[in-house]
Amino acid sequence: MTDFEKGLRLYDHPEITRRLLFPRREFIADSTNPRAFNHFIEVESGVEIGCRFYPFGEEAPNIIYFHGNGEIASDYDFVAPMYRELGLNLFVTDYRGYGMSSGDPTPGAMIRDAHPLFWGFSGFLSERRFTGRHYVMGRSLGSAPAIEIAYRHSKQLAGLIVESGFASARNQLRRIGMTRLLEDDLEPVGFGNDIKIGAIKIPTLIIHGEEDEIIPVGEGRSLYELSGAPLKRVCFIPRAGHNDLLIGGLKRYMDAVDTFISAT
Repeated sequence: MTDFEKGLRLYDHPEITRRLLFPRREFIADSTNPRAFNHFIEVESGVEIGCRFYPFGEEAPNIIYFHGNGEIASDYDFVAPMYRELGLNLFVTDYRGYGMSSGDPTPGAMIRDAHPLFWGFSGFLSERRFTGRHYVMGRSLGSAPAIEIAYRHSKQLAGLIVESGFASARNQLRRIGMTRLLEDDLEPVGFGNDIKIGAIKIPTLIIHGEEDEIIPVGEGRSLYELSGAPLKRVCFIPRAGHNDLLIGGLKRYMDAVDTFISAT
């Protein structure tokens, strides 16, 4: 068993899962404003993950986006138009038990499912003749599957974007009051974000609010410092917390994404 597998086995403890994951189920139909199409990807027999695709154009860059906790893919009906203004295709994926998806969520399933979701995303675009570059992006909890994809499938990617992400498993467990489960493990791996990002060489952008009250900005600084990417950028947004980056820092945020995509 690898260290990453051991980390996920720890995180699949029922108490950690209950404190870490907050699924919300809801079905939202396809829409014309904004243009949004539902797509389902089977991650194992009998389990499908609901995704939502917001297209701009066949030659545009494509982002597979892993959203934050408590969110669902259709919440991005309000955000996707901003990506469209930048000329980007946005493909937002849910997790088991979230949105339109079947199955029960666990941290381990979230990481394992990221792989069939990425191949499903690639196949979906190929079948529809969308030829633009592929990027992976993760917000908050979604930083874990995003970093996993960048770590395992970097040859298929033009870049990684992490928003409000976490680095240290110990700090994460402390925030949810679960350090008592560590016993003698002084350096838990957990999702392994801080380990994996050091081996990721594709261009990387880190975005974080300087006043983040849920995942402190120090976690974003750590990810940036640990990143092994020769081309890495950072965008720290003043006076922004965890859930209001696009309220007070919209222009700075979208400019950072636009500049990063244009440079890669």
